[in-house]
Amino acid sequence: MDTDFRIDIAEVNRNIDSAEIIALYFPLLRKTLLMDTRTNDIDGPMIRVVPMASSPEERFRSLMRMRPRFPRPESIVLIPWPKYVRSLVDLEVWDHVVRRFTEFGNPAIVRKAEACLRDLYRTEREEILRAIRGERYQTLAGKPGPDEDPVEDDEEFDDILDDDDEDLDGLFDEEN
Repeated sequence: MDTDFRIDIAEVNRNIDSAEIIALYFPLLRKTLLMDTRTNDIDGPMIRVVPMASSPEERFRSLMRMRPRFPRPESIVLIPWPKYVRSLVDLEVWDHVVRRFTEFGNPAIVRKAEACLRDLYRTEREEILRAIRGERYQTLAGKPGPDEDPVEDDEEFDDILDDDDEDLDGLFDEEN
């Protein structure tokens, strides 16, 4: 999944560093990391994982419902991310997200960003397991033959996927 798509990381980072509203969407997960950096006397910045919209217009309408005290945004930057969630960290895009929200001086919004990243990891893991199990996916090889055992449990796959969890230790330290 990660090797077939080229993304201009510098452009992604420029948009994260400067755009008012950023919708970083994950087509394979059907989720969007929605970031709104606007603030007013009542509402601070927002970062959430939301269902992927079917169009930019739908995203705009949903944003207006979520943030009714804000005027119509000047623009919304839409960034497709057809890679693994971990690549946000590996390619240092996540550093730009955290830095952008750190600028507001509110540790709670940074913790919310970290919770969003954990949510995306969890969603990706669930989607991988669904693909392995064949839930909502069609396999190329078809169903197991009479001499083949279908996967009875997911412990083997959990072990493989859990190996990456050790790499995440410290990613969500309080000082971030």
